[in-house]
This record gives sequence, structure tokens and C-alpha cells, in this order.
Amino acid sequence: MKPSSLQVFLDIATEAALAGGEVLQAYWGKLEGVEEKGRPGDLLTVADKAAEVAVLDVLQRHFPNHQILAEESGHQGEQQSPYLWAIDPLDGTTNYAHQYPFWATSVGLLIEGVPQVGVIFDPLHNDLFRAATGLGATRNRRPIQVSQTADLSKSLLVTGFAYDRQETPDNNYAEFCHLTHITQGVRRSGSASIDLASVACGRLDGYWERGLSPWDIAAGIVIVQEAGGKVTAYDGSPQELDSGRILATNGRIHEALSQQLLEVQPLPVITGG
Repeated sequence: MKPSSLQVFLDIATEAALAGGEVLQAYWGKLEGVEEKGRPGDLLTVADKAAEVAVLDVLQRHFPNHQILAEESGHQGEQQSPYLWAIDPLDGTTNYAHQYPFWATSVGLLIEGVPQVGVIFDPLHNDLFRAATGLGATRNRRPIQVSQTADLSKSLLVTGFAYDRQETPDNNYAEFCHLTHITQGVRRSGSASIDLASVACGRLDGYWERGLSPWDIAAGIVIVQEAGGKVTAYDGSPQELDSGRILATNGRIHEALSQQLLEVQPLPVITGG
């Protein structure tokens, strides 16, 4: 893919993310009802739906033949197209519903199944993260790089927990406790896209999570990689979007963090009687 073509895609992705973020700002603090999508804690608001409409309007106007995978409306568009837009109109819905200020609009483009363009817009903090393969990564149009931390014990990490964490042994609790003890801390923002953007700009040194969907991470993967970071599966093998798992770091602590994740034994599920 020519850099000039990727730049066009990046500019349109930016337009779409800004449109979604503008809608979210308009609804911020004014929600009147919140739904659950079938799993406890998996929320849906009128803001999610309206922001997705705004994002889709931009993308479909410019690229009517591209595939789209959006969190709320699912898969649509030309199934044979090599271009797939992975969209999360409101990443951090639970935060948003509680007026906790960590949420964003995430717009990623996969070409032949590989993330190539990513934009994450955090309206409350006025942070716009952008990247495309070979074009570098920026925050508010200025270049960003991952951190220089090379020792896992000196790192600050971030993670999240899946919606089904109360029901499955694959719940991340053991890793969270273990890594909290051997690092300088583990944070939880509640927004995968913001976590990835924070690794990309050096605020955090590493991120891991499970139970994710492609729209959660497609944009952030590109931004981390273009900022000099590394993104893989837990064991260091190539990351697969459909696996639901991701390990993203500054690259320097990647092997050490991968090893720790592989060694930790899961905690048993405790169910109410």
C-alpha cells in the first residue's frame, strides 16, 4: 500500500473519529437510560448508537464498498472488499455511563486482515492519536514514542477484565495480582483503546488483556507499533484479532512480561451459593 493511499485513509479515519467524539461530548452527563446487552456490566447507551451513526456516515460516504465491523451494528458492506473498518464508537461505555472520564472513539482499518490505520479520539482530554503503517504515530499531530523502561520491575502496566470474569477461570485476576507485586503498579482504565494509546505515547510501559473484540484494539495496535512498540499474543507469537487477547508493550519489557503471563496459574472461580 502506497503511503499516499494510507494518508487518505488516515485522514478519513480522523474525520470519522472526530465526528463520533463530537456526538459523545454532546451526550456527556445527559444520559437518561442505560441498557444491558445480555451480560451483566456490558452496557449500551443512546450515545453509543448515535456516535456509531456519525462514524458510519463518514466512512460510508467516502468508501461505500468497504466492509465495516462496528460494535453496535455488526458486519456490513461488501464482503469481498480487502478493506475492513473496525469501529468502537464508544470504548468505555461503563465509564461513560458513570461519568468516569476515560472513554474514546476508536476507528481502525484492516487491509487484507492486517491493521494498517488507526485513530483514537479522547474528547474529554482533547487527545487525538493517529497512525498508519510507515507514517509514524502522533498525539495531537506531534510524533510520539513508547517509553524507554527496560526493567519489568520498574514498569507501570495497565490491564482490563472481561465482562464474563465472574463466570470463567480465564479471568485475569491471577495475572493482575502477580504483576502488581513485581512491578511499580498495574492500572485499569476501563478503555482498551486508551490503554493502547497510553502505551504508545509512553505514559505506560505495557498492556495485556483478554476477552476483547477486534473493534477494541484494531486502531490501537497500529498506533503502538508505529510509536516503536510491540504487539503480540501472550506467548510472543503474532497477535490474532479474533483471539480476544493482546500483549502490547514498549518492546523492551515484552519478553519478560510475556514470560510472567505464561507462568501465572489462574485463580479458581468463586460462585455464590
